[in-house]
Amino acid sequence: MNTLVIDTNILISALIKEGLIREILTNLKLNFIFPELSLEDIYFYKTDIMRKAKINEKQFYTLLLRLLKYVKIIPLDIINSFREEAHEIMGKIDKEDTIFIATALAFNCPIWSDDKHFQKQNKIKILTTKDIIDLTK
Repeated sequence: MNTLVIDTNILISALIKEGLIREILTNLKLNFIFPELSLEDIYFYKTDIMRKAKINEKQFYTLLLRLLKYVKIIPLDIINSFREEAHEIMGKIDKEDTIFIATALAFNCPIWSDDKHFQKQNKIKILTTKDIIDLTK
């Protein structure tokens, strides 16, 4: 395993708190990827993230850019051809997360997520934060 799709909550957690998730993102020598379309969610929750992290807008963007140095943003056109299959896998569970499934299909790699609903599908391997820690031991 060399490449991992990260879901929005992983990136949001890294923005909110300096801790384990941020440390994994910035120190583990893996290729973390994130669908471009999901950046909209980061911007949508920007105010909540800033409030919880106790940072201002400038600090938010500085931190986001710092974290994105470790994450490759995947353009929609690269994953578009996998969206239909992703919808078949995840559409009835959580439509919003089909983009992560499509990205994982496009790159033939697991998803890093602590969201339990990803576990309801069995096509894509899902790794929790605990799983990633266990792999590094």
